[in-house]
Amino acid sequence: MVLVALAMVAIIAMAALSIDVVTLYLARMEAQRSADAGALAAARVLSLSGLTGDPDRITPGSWSSICGGLASPASQAATAAATQNTIGSVTPVVHVNYSAGGSTSPDCSGLPAAFGVNPLVSVQVTRANLPTFFSRLWGNTGNTVNATAVAEAFNSSNSANVGNTDTDKITPVQPRCVKPWLVWNQDPLNPNDSCQTTCNPLVNQNDGHIVNPGVTLGFSTISTGVVGETFWLVPNCHHSGGSCNPRSNTPLANRAASTYAPGPPNLLYTPGEAPSTTPVALPSCMRTGSLYEQAIAGCDQSTVYQCGVQNGNTLNMSENPGGATNHTTNALRCLIDEDDATVTQPDGQDTINTSQFPFQILAGSSNALLGTSLSQGAPITSSSSVVSLPIIDNTTTVPNSGTQLVTVVGFLQVFINAVDPYGSVSVTVLNVTGCSNGAGQTVGAPVAGSSPVPVRLITPP
Repeated sequence: MVLVALAMVAIIAMAALSIDVVTLYLARMEAQRSADAGALAAARVLSLSGLTGDPDRITPGSWSSICGGLASPASQAATAAATQNTIGSVTPVVHVNYSAGGSTSPDCSGLPAAFGVNPLVSVQVTRANLPTFFSRLWGNTGNTVNATAVAEAFNSSNSANVGNTDTDKITPVQPRCVKPWLVWNQDPLNPNDSCQTTCNPLVNQNDGHIVNPGVTLGFSTISTGVVGETFWLVPNCHHSGGSCNPRSNTPLANRAASTYAPGPPNLLYTPGEAPSTTPVALPSCMRTGSLYEQAIAGCDQSTVYQCGVQNGNTLNMSENPGGATNHTTNALRCLIDEDDATVTQPDGQDTINTSQFPFQILAGSSNALLGTSLSQGAPITSSSSVVSLPIIDNTTTVPNSGTQLVTVVGFLQVFINAVDPYGSVSVTVLNVTGCSNGAGQTVGAPVAGSSPVPVRLITPP
């Protein structure tokens, strides 16, 4: 009995090691999962803010509306996502900080210029008084578990000059599900000569920075920044005929001239290459459409849009998006759940409120989630009306027929407000990202993601 009593001390010690320590490891894994979720959620809000990409000319005070303390959208998103993952069946305590260049702030104030390009968000979760079992025999009644994750919203604009890691190379992005509409590097609300001949570019083709940074509120025709600008994307093709007979062979946007229906301001787009295979996540309303239509209505992952690679992509003049086939109109009505392109808008699709920043996307009457946990007009965090488009080099000359190689110099993320019967699309700009076209700085390896401003964890698990 004496030997058994002595052995019990070792047995209980091993039980503490095998049970209590394993409990701690599991709690540590749960804490890391909670921190990762919180950091990615906050970075996604920063990504969608439209303010990444230019360190010097961001609208004063705009960042405070995104990450200005506990009540800000980014911090609330981090806390909500982190607390959905309990640690030992208890909700953790969450701390959110924003950082860049070695400086840290809980409300993104006083941070260096790098934060305006590629903002970092760190989330720390803490679970105190994690109960013990056998080790309490030695007086250990509880443990504390911590975990930290850091995520980044990466905008390639000006990334070689200003960012969390300054390099001599621009790091471009390579988003998926890009729509096959090639737009010239022209900003129809940022006039050079009233955009009768040319407008100022969306992005600088030497270092990729955003030329007209900041935010425009309320569907204004006077731009105070490219984010929030609303204009029409008009097919660079005459309506008649099966192929694209171009309206213009050279870069053209219109701020005041009524050159193209449905009127100014507008920017011409030219059809890009169709995917080689049927896209994924294709809605049932487009199962019988052409590959070009399917690339608009679904998610084209087979076509790789190579930002910054000279002549890395193709425009295709055999497609006429505004012709008798109505390919763009049919595909977009399917994508955004617009009931009828000819009636008063909005007509079932989601809408966007740009009267204040950050913008709110509101559920439309045809949103597939209505009747479950969503009501019409309720704010939503994602929408099929949010799409990405490639921006092509202004030196591109559109041929009258056939195909031609083009250079993608950036990406435009827009919200689709409506589409008319002729393939013209009303859009509101949500974000812009640029990269060098080879004439400026060297291009590095791309960062892949589903958005032109992807988010990623940058700390090991």
